[in-house]
Amino acid sequence: MGRLAGSCMCGSVRYVASGELREIVGCHCLECRKSSGHFTAATSVRPASLNLTETKGLKWYRSSPNAERGFCYECGSTLFWKPDSGDRISVFVGSVDGLVDLPLTSHIYVAEKGNYYEITDGADQHMTTGAKLTLD
Repeated sequence: MGRLAGSCMCGSVRYVASGELREIVGCHCLECRKSSGHFTAATSVRPASLNLTETKGLKWYRSSPNAERGFCYECGSTLFWKPDSGDRISVFVGSVDGLVDLPLTSHIYVAEKGNYYEITDGADQHMTTGAKLTLD
């Protein structure tokens, strides 16, 4: 159980994620790299555990046939990834206000990572999605 409060850079989107938070997963897929400028790092929560406290800047973009990305259309901050099916919403931990007390335990879509960096943190690496993406 945990609680994370976060926002975009300009404050037009604010949220509180609470309840069961998944460990952090680094995603190296092309979509995450394009949306953020590098790879992303995210936890996830059940939709009922994500409380959007300010939404005036929130925009959802259909980034693939099976998922949307939530971002602030005022400042461009990447905030959420929401699959059409499933019981979780990913929350990008770079948008958390303050410290995050969750470990980064795995990297996914490593086959799509950029050629300009190496993954050297010792966390599990999966060529595609990996096994640790759902909340138990």
